[in-house]
Amino acid sequence: MTTPNMHYADLKDSYLFFNIAQKVKAYSGAHPGTRLLRLGIGDVTLPLCGAVIKALHEAVDDQARADSFHGYMPETGAPFLREVITEHYRSRGVDLSYDDVFVSSGASDELGDILDLFDRSSSALVIEPAYPAYVDANVIAGREIVHLASGPDNGFLPRPPKDIKADIIYICSPNNPTGAVFGRDQLQEWIDFANSSGSVILFDAAYEAFIEDEDLPRSIFELPGARTCAIEICSLSKTAGFTGTRLGYTVIPKELERKGMRLNDMWIRNRTTKTNGVSYILQKGGAAVFTPEGQRQIRENIEYYKENARILMRALDKAGIWYCGGKNAPYIWLRCPDGMGSWDLFDHLLNTIQVIGTPGAGFGACGEGFFRFSTFGSREDTLLAAKRLEELLCR
Repeated sequence: MTTPNMHYADLKDSYLFFNIAQKVKAYSGAHPGTRLLRLGIGDVTLPLCGAVIKALHEAVDDQARADSFHGYMPETGAPFLREVITEHYRSRGVDLSYDDVFVSSGASDELGDILDLFDRSSSALVIEPAYPAYVDANVIAGREIVHLASGPDNGFLPRPPKDIKADIIYICSPNNPTGAVFGRDQLQEWIDFANSSGSVILFDAAYEAFIEDEDLPRSIFELPGARTCAIEICSLSKTAGFTGTRLGYTVIPKELERKGMRLNDMWIRNRTTKTNGVSYILQKGGAAVFTPEGQRQIRENIEYYKENARILMRALDKAGIWYCGGKNAPYIWLRCPDGMGSWDLFDHLLNTIQVIGTPGAGFGACGEGFFRFSTFGSREDTLLAAKRLEELLCR
């Protein structure tokens, strides 16, 4: 009899968004026609920018002519897209080689697939609160998971632990769910720690485009030593609205080696074995993001979401609520008022002012007592939600 992967039995139920959906469904059923203000989901609401739409249409037309038709694409990414991504990094002072860059179908896919590079005996360190897939992907692989708690005392930006060793280290900056961003000195500590211990950092930079403070690193490769210990995983989902079209990129420097194995070469072998590449049409749309016009247009969209953040932050400031994130990230992570539990606050906001957020308990044990708001909603919903929050919390 075939033996399935029994580690699936070790997965905890994905109750967070299921429970949210069930509670919202029950409320809507009992209050038909009531307008709900959704600040929970981390999906964008603005459409793809004009430069991208134009490129997508042109790529579709290319596929209609024999002289410009494209079949299978290179598994590691089309040269035209890898080149513009490399130039984009170079414009920010990060000198990459063209073949350090790999095109992917999105950061979520890549964060799971990249674990193929590491033996199942490797341990993984996850800084919590955390994106739940970090934990789940390693549970499925049967790895030992080291949970490193963070909290307000360190701004949800812990230092490397002196008494813990892990082979794989997850760092998300700007962080989902907390919105916290590692400074240069803080991130350098983790780089030095990884190089000294032989660990590899998986640097999730899906939200780097939201950083506005120039002294904060947007890429781990801005710092010395990162090329020998880090893999950077990026996404166009939140940067350019590709949540529904799925496109991202991963940087694996050729200097990154462990036990005589070069991880860049390993990933080439992995991709040529397991994928047929991302479609030509999507890669043409992605390349348009890195044109001057594309950059101008996506900055306008990002500024729209950042203004949503400022609207919500002003309401929380007036209410005297502690929070982090918002300024350099699309998420606001707040302390639940009056000692409420995170699910209690969810129920309170839903039933009292019809605002939907995300309970912090869904991101790990140390997320209890905290709550996440997304700034990806519409301006109209955000303004109304902020007004209701201010009225409720300032009583």
